[in-house]
Amino acid sequence: MNDNPLLVLPTPARALLTDDPIELLKFAAEAFKDSQVAIATLVEIRGGAARSLGSQVIVLSDGRFAGYVSGGCVEAAVAAEALLAMAERCDRTVRFGDGSPFLDIVLPCGGGITVAIHVMRRSEEVERTLESLRLRRATALRYSPATQSLTLAEPMERAGWVGDDFLTIYRPSTKIVISGQTIEVRSVARLAECSGFEVTVLAPEMGSRLIGDVVDPFSAIVLLHHDLEQEMLVLEAALQTSCFYLGALGSRRTHQQRLNRLLRLGLGETELARIKAPIGLFGPTRDSASLALSILADVAASRSAAFN
Repeated sequence: MNDNPLLVLPTPARALLTDDPIELLKFAAEAFKDSQVAIATLVEIRGGAARSLGSQVIVLSDGRFAGYVSGGCVEAAVAAEALLAMAERCDRTVRFGDGSPFLDIVLPCGGGITVAIHVMRRSEEVERTLESLRLRRATALRYSPATQSLTLAEPMERAGWVGDDFLTIYRPSTKIVISGQTIEVRSVARLAECSGFEVTVLAPEMGSRLIGDVVDPFSAIVLLHHDLEQEMLVLEAALQTSCFYLGALGSRRTHQQRLNRLLRLGLGETELARIKAPIGLFGPTRDSASLALSILADVAASRSAAFN
């Protein structure tokens, strides 16, 4: 709340419709070259909330902002508080909803949130975080309210307070690695790209040799073969990777044949349990578009379960 009647601040206005943490960091790093920037982070939830801890809003000194810490009902107010923080060159912590001094700002969920607003003094930590993400490594930023500073830190399982500091976790975007020679490959790849995922389609003759080079813990492997013979070499290689999701096309009967082959090759039950088959969240599907929706919904649900 502006207690200084002589202080005229810009009117907050949304600049980007995104809640992607990587895009928000890029927005902050680019804007810092020419503007003051504040990072507002959701650090406490009281009752229900639309966003998870660590969600962020980036605010520029001209009033433009991006990101979400709620369903959209308090972001302009967060931006206004961030503009005050930048004008005063001092971090602040603000409560909204339940337990807040702002009686006219009510969260639809009936709960309350606390947002820590940090005025960026330097951009090195944000840039190094972006570089780690570019190299597909998870990282974290530690915010210290006492020193009003950001430092790089080792990522934890989830965002939260560590003593008097708050850690925000950043992970690489989901990569979809697809193997197959069917119409389904094209449908899954197109929908994945539209969903903001990175997409790699393995060349048929190189799939088993390349898969270890392109897969990391934030990758989902999707096998869309209609022939177990073609699939088997890629599947064996896929089971040696650290992917968080491994799905294969085929009926329950086909999957049992797949498991029998792998058992004869000496693979154990733990390895075989990693394979999601029949692939997808719902089914059976009778067209490639529905199958793509089913697969990517399953990938998204699996990523959420693995890392949130």
